[in-house]
Amino acid sequence: MASKNPSYRIILGSSSKARKQILAEMGYEFTIMTVDIDEKSIRREKPEDLVVALAEAKADAIVQRLLNDGQLEADASTTLLITADTVVVYRGIIREKPTSEKEAREFVKGYSGSHAAVVGSVVVTNLVTGKRYGGWEGAEVYFLEIPDEEILVKPNTI
Repeated sequence: MASKNPSYRIILGSSSKARKQILAEMGYEFTIMTVDIDEKSIRREKPEDLVVALAEAKADAIVQRLLNDGQLEADASTTLLITADTVVVYRGIIREKPTSEKEAREFVKGYSGSHAAVVGSVVVTNLVTGKRYGGWEGAEVYFLEIPDEEILVKPNTI
């Protein structure tokens, strides 16, 4: 399949396998650049505001790294930076990525026979013009009963 983006570059600011797969399956060529930001220091009351703020913070950190490395000045071609974030809202509490296998199992067990809202954001930054566009979307997910023996967490993925 021919590349869909011969006149511009894409940087995916995410280590998410799902996000990588989406771009790859759509035929886009891209590079991956991730940063470690202190996500816990960024708090918002509304999940919609939180996911956008986190995606923007990731974009800001990547732009800063590119500036520090002198990569923005060296490349005059149009480059789009895509960052994103997702949270789950369960019983009114915002849940971010679990921090352990135990917590992941507890999250899934809690969803059994219940429902949760998933809120995700995407922010696209044009690294040449500095223009940035983003937004969020939400969905309600309903779960059947999940037997304990069906709750599997792949080791070393958290």
